[in-house]
Amino acid sequence: MSARRRISIASYRPPREGVIHGSMTLDCSKVAKYLAEVNAAGAQGRDASPVTITAFVGAVVGRALRASPSLNGRIHLGRYIPHERVNVAFLVQVNDGENLAQVLVEDIDELSPVEVHSQLRAKAEAVRSGKDENFEKSINLTRRMPTPILRRVLSFGGFVTTGLGLPFAGQPAFPFGSAVITSVGMLGVDEAFVPPTPFLRVPLYVAIGRMRDMVFAESGEPVVRPGITLTATLDHRFIDGFQAGVLANRVREGFDNPWLLGPDADVGRGSAAPS
Repeated sequence: MSARRRISIASYRPPREGVIHGSMTLDCSKVAKYLAEVNAAGAQGRDASPVTITAFVGAVVGRALRASPSLNGRIHLGRYIPHERVNVAFLVQVNDGENLAQVLVEDIDELSPVEVHSQLRAKAEAVRSGKDENFEKSINLTRRMPTPILRRVLSFGGFVTTGLGLPFAGQPAFPFGSAVITSVGMLGVDEAFVPPTPFLRVPLYVAIGRMRDMVFAESGEPVVRPGITLTATLDHRFIDGFQAGVLANRVREGFDNPWLLGPDADVGRGSAAPS
């Protein structure tokens, strides 16, 4: 049994708490053009890989969290405590999907999609090549523990790292930030909802579906354009419908005006002001 499967069995119980699910289907024609221009200009600097929709969504979600401060924090001992920075974790596949690892991008609300991509790619490569000491330490500990003990260790680890803000068993303080993003579109999936993982203690999970041709209405007429579905799983303790609407509107604004997210310093940050 893989370490990831052992963690899932040790983590989840039958759902019984308040969770909000939501989805948005968005026109990606402007985003596709933006990414094509960024990649054609070589804005990724020394990184030859193209900037992806995952990095773009990460930058948008970071700004949306900045506009929704009730989500950018944690609940500890019944009290909401805001985070000082906006950090977001991305899930990456390890060993051909046998395991998952998180890659934390810090201060993501201040980064362009190019900068998010650069950090995400470098950290993901470190995990996949076995150079991330924290991940290796955590996964080795997971493999050795019986499931009943692992369940308690994971729960205690979440309490220490996210509740108390202290490192534990190879994980730094606040290892998942305020949100977790995963790209199911890379697996050919159009739409999926992420189940909340109790020991992560984050209020927001975002899944990025596959970009594909969709039909949108323009002036009452159907048009075919590239589109994508984003889904969100939210902790009801942090947010209600109004705050969720603010979050959704900020994401929509990012897709409507992708150039406002800016290029990186290599092509002149001043040419486009971040939102």
